[in-house]
Amino acid sequence: MSDEKISSKIWQEIPEPDNPFAASVCYCSGYDVYGELLRKASWVEYLYLLFQGERPTDVQARLLEKLAMVLANPGPRDHSVRAAMNGGVGGSTNAAILMAALAAGAGTLGGGREIVITMQYWARCGRNLKLWTQHLLQTPRQEKPENWPAIEHPPGFDPYGSSCAKPVLDTLAYLSDIYSSGALAWLNMNRTELEDAAGSPLALAGVVAAGFVDLEMEEEKSEMLYLLLRLPGAAIHALEQKQYGWRKYPFFSDGVELLDDPAAN
Repeated sequence: MSDEKISSKIWQEIPEPDNPFAASVCYCSGYDVYGELLRKASWVEYLYLLFQGERPTDVQARLLEKLAMVLANPGPRDHSVRAAMNGGVGGSTNAAILMAALAAGAGTLGGGREIVITMQYWARCGRNLKLWTQHLLQTPRQEKPENWPAIEHPPGFDPYGSSCAKPVLDTLAYLSDIYSSGALAWLNMNRTELEDAAGSPLALAGVVAAGFVDLEMEEEKSEMLYLLLRLPGAAIHALEQKQYGWRKYPFFSDGVELLDDPAAN
């Protein structure tokens, strides 16, 4: 038998005495998951513990819970949800549907990569309005070769919008009340000046990125969490369209013509 072990600060298991392939006790950052957390912790408290390695404060738990609600269903206008809907109505497997949603929602236009770039702006500019204005007036630059095309708009802002959408305003106002002394509150106070510098209204991605800053999360962890938390909406919209069928799907029904339709015979 090999003595090699997986190194992890996140997770520790003690095997069953009569079965080395099954765990008797599981610890997440030192907390007994099934003997303690299951009884005492909420879902978002456990989620924060997984990602951050420590239990959240009451404010952090509430902020993460509301962020999860905001992200749970981006709606059919979103690229990731539409990709999932296409897969659902086209008969793809559920795993393929979720992978399509992740792929379409991973980029620099409202996707996970935009969250990373926006948080990089926060790291450079902090709560300095002058620095933000300077950065937003410049064309976003890619400092090193990446897998992603360079972003073509000020990160965190909507390049196609004419005014800030009401859900964005409502979300920013409410989250700012939860955490009244952080990045969200500063963003709420300086939104109009930032929008003038960007030449575009604030987007939901910009609000969410500020929320992750207030949660003190690293960029890559924030990107991962952003992608994960948006999957419920993609999943349920895909299942709904799969049930309706392609004939009721406007993007397929007008573009498919069967020359020999068995249902017509």
